[in-house]
Amino acid sequence: MPELGSRRPSPRLTRPEWALLLVLVAVQFTHMVDFVIIMPLGDRLMGELEITPGQFGSVVAAYAWAAGLASLLASFVMDRFDRRQVLLTMYAGFGLSTLFCGLATSYELLLVSRTLAGVFGGTAAVALMAVIGDVFPPEKRGRATGAVVSSFAVASIAGLPLGLWLAKWQGWGAPFVALAGLSGLVWLVGWVRLPPVRGHLAAPRRDPLAEFAAVAREPNHLWGFAFSFFLVLGTFTVASFVAPVLASKNDWHEGQLANIYLVAGLLTLLGTNVVGRLADRVPRLPLFRVLGAAALVLAVVLSYLPPVPLWVAAAAVGGFMVAAAGRMVPAHAMMLGAAAPRVRGAFMSLNTAVQHLATGLAPTIAGAIITKGPDGTLTGFPIVGWIAAGTAAVSLVLAGRLKPVPQQVVPSQPEMTAEPARAFDPDEAVEPAAVA
Repeated sequence: MPELGSRRPSPRLTRPEWALLLVLVAVQFTHMVDFVIIMPLGDRLMGELEITPGQFGSVVAAYAWAAGLASLLASFVMDRFDRRQVLLTMYAGFGLSTLFCGLATSYELLLVSRTLAGVFGGTAAVALMAVIGDVFPPEKRGRATGAVVSSFAVASIAGLPLGLWLAKWQGWGAPFVALAGLSGLVWLVGWVRLPPVRGHLAAPRRDPLAEFAAVAREPNHLWGFAFSFFLVLGTFTVASFVAPVLASKNDWHEGQLANIYLVAGLLTLLGTNVVGRLADRVPRLPLFRVLGAAALVLAVVLSYLPPVPLWVAAAAVGGFMVAAAGRMVPAHAMMLGAAAPRVRGAFMSLNTAVQHLATGLAPTIAGAIITKGPDGTLTGFPIVGWIAAGTAAVSLVLAGRLKPVPQQVVPSQPEMTAEPARAFDPDEAVEPAAVA
């Protein structure tokens, strides 16, 4: 079905589909808390570990660079394994790496720990999105993607405030130790509840290098990679330093930042779920462009924000997060439909590598521009805001170049018919549904 065409009313998610989604959301929640908690801790880290803004940017970027490289390497083999096995293995490594982050006692140890967390966490995120693409048919993908993307909002509502309060009372490493314990519990639930997802294994395979080359040179994939790069770069150049800049301008501590993220997270949770439903009912490209334009404007507004009352900062950060996270819902749904099931794992691995490249480049660029003045105030943020707006504008144009692949079915058994969707038993292997 063409992406710009009209849509019929979409079927409801079944109970087994919701059960699977809850596990995936829990995995993504811990992953997102681990990734974003480092940002509002920037002011404390720069003080306690005596690191510069550039070194802090390197700590933030290390996770992304490592995740990008790991995702690139994973693209060679991702589609040759049961997605459940990949997800659980990588998630276990992520939990241990997060524990090491909390126990780090120097800049160097923290940098290494963040690198390991990026390797495992980034690959787990690829496997998670591939599961969504394989299990959920096109007419349900918007809501499934919206539920997973909303984990960022839940991370802001619950994860960030709790983490910041823990850091205030127990030290900056406490949030990572607590998160590692939570990840262990989620891993146990996933081991029990996640079904095998191996329908893609029925497709004939070529040499890994030949498959990689075929995925990498497909024009539609290349447009998707470029789209993802500028989309992410337009978000994290601002997001990586917004908390340290607000803290330095207003002399705020972690408790006040926690309140900002609590309000912003509540707004984002509501917004992403509304957008997820809209993405299954209205054309996704116009929806993305409306939200993307709003995020572009708010990035500039946020970068020029002077010392303000707490509620003004919460409204500005909340508006930016709603628009930035909301546009990712139609964007992810469009990306999942841009690759055939048999190469979706490789495509999503490469796409995640590109996204992490942008995520690593963003704080590096921002860290090189932002400087600390004699009074401790961070300067240069407006320049970062305009860079974010420019790259986000490019993504609005590139979104129109991304096309869905024709609908098809990849049955693993002769008796399977080309039904657009089917319910699944969590205790059985999951076969891929029709894709757009």
